Amino acid sequence: MAERIPSRWGRRRAGVSDLASTDQVLVIGLGRFGAELATSLVALGHEVLGVDTDPQIVQRYSALLTQTVEADCTDLDVLRQIGAAEFPCAVVGIGTGIEASVLTVAALADLEIPNIWAKAITESHARILERVGAHHVVSPEKEMGQRVAHLVTGRMIDYLELDKGFALVETTAPAELVDKSLTEVLFRSRYGVTVVCIKPAGGVFTYATPDTKIGEGDILLVAGEAARAEAFANRV
Repeated sequence: MAERIPSRWGRRRAGVSDLASTDQVLVIGLGRFGAELATSLVALGHEVLGVDTDPQIVQRYSALLTQTVEADCTDLDVLRQIGAAEFPCAVVGIGTGIEASVLTVAALADLEIPNIWAKAITESHARILERVGAHHVVSPEKEMGQRVAHLVTGRMIDYLELDKGFALVETTAPAELVDKSLTEVLFRSRYGVTVVCIKPAGGVFTYATPDTKIGEGDILLVAGEAARAEAFANRV
């Protein structure tokens, strides 16, 4: 039987809308995704209760997380026993069983957890998770694959799609722009992108201003329509 978690986890916050804003997070499923997320949350200063059905995994992370417990979270009564209802945020990182993932999300929804995140393996899995109560569904493999696809074929250092059709791109400055200021280049009218930050060779990122001059080897962080930002990054 799952152990009862002390009531110190019960400081619920009303209106929690995103994972980063919570102090206490319940992470169910300590596989590669769940364990990495849980330990990262702890590193950011959050309290994390990690739950898994494998006693060896629970033991492995007992010293790395605030608390760990062995439990089957597809069972609503078990979730109540571990105090799941007291958490403002829960993440279901189960990646090996779609049925267990769906049942766990449904049980958390029955407990009216205000902020439920869940990992999806397939698109149909994602749709089911949303229907049974997940507020946020992530597909790490799919999203990373799409992101890397933009990087392996061009000059981009990093690519982040902020919204459908709008991206933030990190790229080296084209040689044709060296020794020119942002005002001279006319980025928006010429390339359809905005330079947000610049990192000089060997330096750190700083906010760009109209008078900022581009140097050889500078790294630019530009924002704009995805196609235009990618086209700019791929200029030789």
